[in-house]
Amino acid sequence: MNIRTRTMTEPPLIQDWLERQSAAAGFFPAHPQDGEAYRELSRDVDRRFTREQRGELAQLLEGGGPHARSRVDRFIREDGFVVTTGQQPVLFGGPLFVLYKALTAVALAHRLEALLDRPVLPVFWVASEDHDWEEARQVSLLDQQNQLRSPALEEREGPAAALHRIGLETPLAEGAEENRVPPGNGLEKALKLLLDSLPDSDFAGEWTGMISDAWQPGTTLPAAFTQALARLLGDDGLFFIQSHASLLRTLSRPILARELQDSQELGAALVERAQALESAGFTPQVPILEGATNVFLDAPESRERILVDPDGGFRLRSSNRNLSASEINGALQGEDGKWISPNVLLRPVVEAHILPTLAYVAGPGEASYLAQTAPLFEAHEVHRPLVYPRFSGDVLEGKVQKVLEKFDLDLEALATPHHELASRIARDEVPPSIRKEVGSFRGMLARHTAQLQDAVSDLDPTLGPPVLQLKSQGFAQLDEVEKKVTQALKRENQIALAQLSKAQDHLFPGGLPQERGMSFWYYLFRYGPTFLEEIRREVASRPNRIGAAARGAITAKSDPGLSQSPGR
Repeated sequence: MNIRTRTMTEPPLIQDWLERQSAAAGFFPAHPQDGEAYRELSRDVDRRFTREQRGELAQLLEGGGPHARSRVDRFIREDGFVVTTGQQPVLFGGPLFVLYKALTAVALAHRLEALLDRPVLPVFWVASEDHDWEEARQVSLLDQQNQLRSPALEEREGPAAALHRIGLETPLAEGAEENRVPPGNGLEKALKLLLDSLPDSDFAGEWTGMISDAWQPGTTLPAAFTQALARLLGDDGLFFIQSHASLLRTLSRPILARELQDSQELGAALVERAQALESAGFTPQVPILEGATNVFLDAPESRERILVDPDGGFRLRSSNRNLSASEINGALQGEDGKWISPNVLLRPVVEAHILPTLAYVAGPGEASYLAQTAPLFEAHEVHRPLVYPRFSGDVLEGKVQKVLEKFDLDLEALATPHHELASRIARDEVPPSIRKEVGSFRGMLARHTAQLQDAVSDLDPTLGPPVLQLKSQGFAQLDEVEKKVTQALKRENQIALAQLSKAQDHLFPGGLPQERGMSFWYYLFRYGPTFLEEIRREVASRPNRIGAAARGAITAKSDPGLSQSPGR
């Protein structure tokens, strides 16, 4: 087993930015390898955050491994910083890229700590206020027969509540009983399917216990997600914050209140930013909804986007219910179990307002929408962290590598639908003698029908079309012969093509890239701690590769991947 690193090439904005193209560079604070940019930002963060503030926010941190307390104490005492990443909580921890994000944040924190000679904590922001149940409720993996399985919680009907409000199998005992959110059902069935699908190995006992301990009836997706990852990555020293924490909401109140107060001006600024992206040839990742604020009302029964009412005041997008000024003010204070929470564009601003953040580790989609956020950072007078691309890669098992070599394919070829790829391979394997005779017959048919057409046209011009029809029919029959030859070769190579299909399932499960479509538990059960070590090794070596030919790479004397003479 080895992990092959990918370079982010989509969307075009991200590729151009990483390649230092000027049209894209202006939409980001700096290039992710610009060491001087981190130094400048650290000075700006120092001006904004006091030691007392760092001590307060430390109360939000969960996890961090066996040395968490001493690391937090040093973070406070020496005026430390953080590198963040984040993700909506997903059933059983989600796909591979969740680990890639987390371990990229850990590696970057180590490098920046060496660069700045100050403590830098990696922090995973668990988006527990998110309300996309459909995306969060399921995960996929291959079972022991190489069949794709998708353990999932049951679908939900009615208004979409925030994930932190949905108890698994049993309602959370919060607030009045009549206001309690119905539970998310199906955990026992999903857990059984997951564990039945995973391979048996020497590591199965430890991982099974880790999963079962976290995913218990009565918990929530955010709580179980955090518990399992904190335990899995304890040795990496990764900290977690759940976005619905009361203290976090209290600290974010000034940003949320200002957002409501100036919603129309801020909306116009975001529209202008989106237009600037389009003028530069890029597509904005997040459409700007006319008349919408950048906040939600997170109420016990649902989480809804707050819109500006044309007649004054605010209303909710889905239910179309008007919101009074007193209800808005109450939600800012957390009254009646209601809260105001940020949308995807405002969340980075809230995060940087609360945390002394130097960089956010982002996937390609996140990096794209972070390019849209500059007007909000400026309006709220919050420092804008650098964007750092997460690790991206493919796990290549030995059996998959053999298939690639057997058919002389590159990895991307396996993204082609199986029937198309199988036909292409079969055509490539047509014996030379058949290929020669088909080509010869095709040429002869074209030549003789052309000669016949000339001859009959001299006699009667109306005889030309029947000859053309004869030519078309001949070519069609020849195509049919070629198809039948291809089908015969497919039958002859059924075993090999079945291996090809399995390789495709491993690298593009369900048609998705592996890192988005495959649970990381599959590889942990199969390879144990070695798998985590392999990811750490690839992530640790990656900055060198990305910055090898780039001016101003991040380096430090204690780390060959960090530079002491960076430039913009």
